[in-house]
Amino acid sequence: MSFQKTWLAATAGALALVLAGGATAADVSASKLKALKAETVVGVESRAKLAQVMNDKIFSFGELGFQEIETSAYITRVLEENGFTIQRGVSGIPTAWIATWKHGQDGPTIALGSDLDCIPKASQKPGVPWHDPIIPGAPGHGEGHNSGQALNVVAALAVKDAMVKHDIAGTLVLWPGVAEELVAGKAYMVRDGAFKGVDATIFTHVGSNLQTSWGAASGTGLVSVKYNFHGESAHSAGAPWRGRSALDAVELMDMGWNMRREHLKPEQRSHYVITDGGDQPNVVPSEATVWYYFREQSFDAIRKNWEIGNKIAKAAADMTDTKVDYAIVGTAAPRYFNRPMAEAAQRNIEVVGLPKWSDDEQAFAKAVQTNVGSTKKEGLDVKLKGLKAPEEKPESGGSDDIGDISWIMPTITINYPANIPDLPGHHWANAIAMATPIAHKGVVAGSKVVAMTTLDLLTQPKLLAESKAYFTNVQTKTQKYVPMLSATDKPQVQINAETMARFRPEMKKYYYDPEKYGTYLEQLGVAWPVKQLTPPAQAKP
Repeated sequence: MSFQKTWLAATAGALALVLAGGATAADVSASKLKALKAETVVGVESRAKLAQVMNDKIFSFGELGFQEIETSAYITRVLEENGFTIQRGVSGIPTAWIATWKHGQDGPTIALGSDLDCIPKASQKPGVPWHDPIIPGAPGHGEGHNSGQALNVVAALAVKDAMVKHDIAGTLVLWPGVAEELVAGKAYMVRDGAFKGVDATIFTHVGSNLQTSWGAASGTGLVSVKYNFHGESAHSAGAPWRGRSALDAVELMDMGWNMRREHLKPEQRSHYVITDGGDQPNVVPSEATVWYYFREQSFDAIRKNWEIGNKIAKAAADMTDTKVDYAIVGTAAPRYFNRPMAEAAQRNIEVVGLPKWSDDEQAFAKAVQTNVGSTKKEGLDVKLKGLKAPEEKPESGGSDDIGDISWIMPTITINYPANIPDLPGHHWANAIAMATPIAHKGVVAGSKVVAMTTLDLLTQPKLLAESKAYFTNVQTKTQKYVPMLSATDKPQVQINAETMARFRPEMKKYYYDPEKYGTYLEQLGVAWPVKQLTPPAQAKP
């Protein structure tokens, strides 16, 4: 018998005795909490089918940032059916919502969050270990954001049952990370007070191991900005001297920024795309837009690089006799996670452990790694990585706007093993496992940890007090949150609307129907376990 099963058997049977008189947030002893967690783990396991259905259904929607219409409608419907009150359209974002459920008087308010959106051009049939899009060119869950809300909903429902049964006072709040791939949602919600009254946040994000961390995280924060240049059109051959090319200004800005990169700190990351370069060659472009991400590791460094970008944009406009303005798309603070919360979560991680992967699942994972050219081909993780302490010098890298929430309250991120290690990221390959038994097992494992950690926060006043003390006396002692949005910045909710309007009619034909099919793999006709692991000659590797 596994350690987890032994623990469950030893504690679940005693639950009726230790909680016979009910429990409140002020008096749950260690023995009572252990038994309560055992019962709640059973509650998660009993909802494994719900986790699978939600995971697969959200995968099938495949919606880009700000356009998570079907996804948000589906999740909120499930929550409403289970007694949650929904506030929609938070911060002027149609797909943003806050779901709340309260039991008893007082008690802590614990929030669970996870992202919703997917990746452009990442459509992929799950369970096929090579590139095989459902719809060529369509978006898809090439990071795995389809899984986190399924995890959180199952965890919340299991905890909700325990709160009612054992009279545990408190409030559960669920919320979505809208447009995280644009890092363009959470900072607006923070600015507008969406998390007022929340005591702590547990955030979940897909990974390949079951782990958490504390302190300053590796990676960066950022400002995402669109620079709009305005010139004068003219006939490109007949009277070019009468034109003022906005595209010339964009190109000059890009050249100026690329020259300046050499003289910025190596930790910075910056990238751009030209989203509007004009209409056709024989018309001098009167309008052009370039979209920048300025990433750095501290609030001051992010703002400094953004100011340099503004200066270069103005210089490019001056050189071309055009005008420039800019619009903030989104911001992300550098992430900083809470130590007492992370340590509590780690204790639960060690109880739950990694899923038991089958030989077929391991063979499939190794095949995917081989087919996409991964440097590591060991398959799925079989050993916990352990609690990650802050590095002396955190590495640079990507951003996540959970950073903004981490600077307004105690926050942790729990990564869960629903994907295959060492894939490219933001890529169709990262969608391959995300509606297979690998993801289903990983979601259930993560849901157990989230449910157990939520119970810790609801029933252990000392833990919550220590978490808040760490937030106040360590994290924010010398560095406070620095908002980068102004009061007038608005979410760019029009982004991706045209793309989804183009692909959604065809994508609807492939939405998962759990009334007819046990899994999305079954609906797509993908056999599991997979027998053919090498791509056919005509398949793109």
